[in-house]
Amino acid sequence: MLKNIFTKIENKIFNFSQDEKNIIENYIKDEIIVKNGEDFEINSKYKIGVLKIEKNFAILEDLVNPIKNIKLELDALNGAFNNDLILAKRVFNPRSKIKAKVIKVLEGKKAEILVYVEDGSFFTLKENIELPSKNTKTYENGDVLIIDNKEFKEIKFIGNLNDAKIDEFISLYIYEELYRDEEKIEVDEFVEDESKKEERVDLRDLPFCTIDPNSAKDHDDAIFFDKENSTLFVAIADVSHFVKEGSKLDILAFKKSSTIYLPSRTLPMLPPLLSENLCSLKENEDRYAYVFKLKLDIKNLKVQHSELFCATIKNHRNFSYGRIDRVLENKLDQYNENEKRIFDYLLPLYEITKKFREDRLKKGYDFRTQENRLKLKNSLLENIEVEKSTSSHQLVEECMLLANIEASKKVGALGIFRIHEEPNFKAISKLIDDVNILGVKAKLKDNVHETISHIQEESNKLFLRDEIDELVIQSLTQAKYSSRNLGHFGLGFKSYSHFTSPIRRYSDLVIHRILKTKKLPKNIDDICTHISEQERKIDKLVWDFEDRKYARWAKKNIDGEIKVKIVDIERAKGVCYENMIGLKVTIENYKGQKLFSKHKVKIVSSNLATKLIVAKIL
Repeated sequence: MLKNIFTKIENKIFNFSQDEKNIIENYIKDEIIVKNGEDFEINSKYKIGVLKIEKNFAILEDLVNPIKNIKLELDALNGAFNNDLILAKRVFNPRSKIKAKVIKVLEGKKAEILVYVEDGSFFTLKENIELPSKNTKTYENGDVLIIDNKEFKEIKFIGNLNDAKIDEFISLYIYEELYRDEEKIEVDEFVEDESKKEERVDLRDLPFCTIDPNSAKDHDDAIFFDKENSTLFVAIADVSHFVKEGSKLDILAFKKSSTIYLPSRTLPMLPPLLSENLCSLKENEDRYAYVFKLKLDIKNLKVQHSELFCATIKNHRNFSYGRIDRVLENKLDQYNENEKRIFDYLLPLYEITKKFREDRLKKGYDFRTQENRLKLKNSLLENIEVEKSTSSHQLVEECMLLANIEASKKVGALGIFRIHEEPNFKAISKLIDDVNILGVKAKLKDNVHETISHIQEESNKLFLRDEIDELVIQSLTQAKYSSRNLGHFGLGFKSYSHFTSPIRRYSDLVIHRILKTKKLPKNIDDICTHISEQERKIDKLVWDFEDRKYARWAKKNIDGEIKVKIVDIERAKGVCYENMIGLKVTIENYKGQKLFSKHKVKIVSSNLATKLIVAKIL
């Protein structure tokens, strides 16, 4: 009720009930609300809003206008917690970062908090806020538990930080994804409705193949190339056939928005019965697919004509990226007749996709990125596998890009698009300044694409391409989903959608439905906002989990030496580039060393709760 009252006052709506008037009178006495005739307003000394706690700071959200939100330091919360309606006093000290200080909690629901015990106090695991309490006496240092946010009493004991198995729970809890293990859908939710089967083209005789990592269980996409007719078939798992819009299964898939890939396990968007079986394009199994038939204009490097239809296909062979790399390098090992049929079209297809890629990069970008895969043993970090983009990756990527582009074209003006906006002048100017400091002689060109390409070319001369690409990526905006087509700057496309991974991405499932029904979901903007936010949150969850594993490794290797490069001169941050690649350290004796300069450091300390690893340059 309180929030509603103050929101009405902020909106200058004064039609209050008698109960609301009685409450207002008390706040008038406390000089929090000021009465002017028949009107009311909140005393300008105060700020009333809803508290939102982030990792390193908090936001006091205005009840009406987000522009008036105020940033708070975590030590200014005065016992308030997330989602509390709070009374804050404005602070006008120009030297202070704090623009308001929490006076008291006006309205707050009893909620749970994940904490750990350290030296007689509770500390929140997400923000590391100290909660002094007498209730810690029965616990040991490092104990992790869930407590309530009012009396700090135990709700559930979780374990101790010294147990590596606890990391997954912590990350999933902090980022509110524990429900994935708890919420289940009964099998009959996605049993086929025989009366609603789509008309399908039988393509089972075509030798489709899938190319995926060795560990893959959810095979979204398969390809076949008719080299005589220059026609590429991209077959995508027909998830929308099984997952009906508005069903319990669909609602849960929307909530998840995507599959989570942790080093410890995969948490799928869809139940394993679908993601690993019925929908997955498994080898030698008949499967329903949504297929793009793309007639390629090899000379002009474009899609001349495209058809989209439902089909039944058979994946004649599942390959690993490594196996196909060997084929593309003419290192053919033993193969059977079936594999020969596939290799006979993959080799010419690869040569064609190379030309498409070269043409694409005239407008888009090729950033030298790599994926670090953490390998665990008994929940502990054992080693890092580095996965770089190889010929086979690029072959599959170009095929998927062609299908995604065509999907976006068929949607029309409104749909679900993957957009990436061009960076503004300020961001590009800063990028120029940053790379010049590093010795890369770069300057602004006629447009953003020419400028970035120029920077990359100059960085190659100094063998700094990988490092400069990191800076370029930092200067760019993040891609997101939108119902309106704003183009994809990074890829250089006027129109782009995600179509090829409906098993693991909800956006792809939505566009399949739009293309089949020619209808736009009524809540399309809400869908785009939610799945974009989920994408960011899941990224943070995975990084949190990985950093916890790095911290454990560092804890067991105190005084050990590693090689790092400086990646943040303001916060004295370094990242390991050999062996434990990706491990981040804060350098305690940093003295202005150059960005991206390389150093040997000794690990000084590692905090399992905060994931902070401190090192010293030798």
